[in-house]
Amino acid sequence: MAAPMTAQSMNPDVQSGPSRARPGGDALCPLCGASGPFEQVVDVRRRGHRVCGTCWLIFVEEAHLPAPAAERERYARHRNGPEDAGYVAFLRQAVGPARRFLQPGLRGLDYGCGPAPTLCRLLAAEGWACANYDPFFFPEWPAEAFDFLFATEVVEHFFRPAAEWPRMLSLLKPGGVLTVMTAPWENLESFRNWGYASDETHVVFYHRRTWDWISAACGLVPLDRSNPRVGVWRKGLNP
Repeated sequence: MAAPMTAQSMNPDVQSGPSRARPGGDALCPLCGASGPFEQVVDVRRRGHRVCGTCWLIFVEEAHLPAPAAERERYARHRNGPEDAGYVAFLRQAVGPARRFLQPGLRGLDYGCGPAPTLCRLLAAEGWACANYDPFFFPEWPAEAFDFLFATEVVEHFFRPAAEWPRMLSLLKPGGVLTVMTAPWENLESFRNWGYASDETHVVFYHRRTWDWISAACGLVPLDRSNPRVGVWRKGLNP
């Protein structure tokens, strides 16, 4: 196993421009740091990707990473919000598995809430306070750590997951509950025609074995993975 991700790689500022490029380009996996050669797979947009044989991450080649302005513009076009019943039902897929691990009075964070925060309203209706953070739309870095953290449809946008996972987890208290929602890839043949890979801002894709790697590297204890799209973990006391 490659060296685990550490908090020392974090940068609390929003990264933009060349600084978001992956160190070493595509010579190293941006999650586990394994070196190639990597198998290549092409998606429906004709973007080239590499497949890591160590952590099973699929990552888009650096030449296809979107520029910050284009990335923000794509997110701003989203029409998701609390008035959209379909979107609310979609988010409830994440709330459901997490609910039994959240005690009354806890305070959490919606990490990557987008331009129209919605999850915080769903949680408030059930008695949990929830703050919002988004690098483009709510960019003030929180000054506290939280009892729980939701990252719904966020982690597939990480350019540099080896840095961005620890950065995100720094906002979760030891013993806190992490809920992540993203669509996993299953096999390379279906990936080539997968609609989820057609979004130009989706730049990394996780396999169930990737979750195992991240759990070990970050000190996360699995709590619920009954829905392939949703994972719930508890942050270890000594990550």
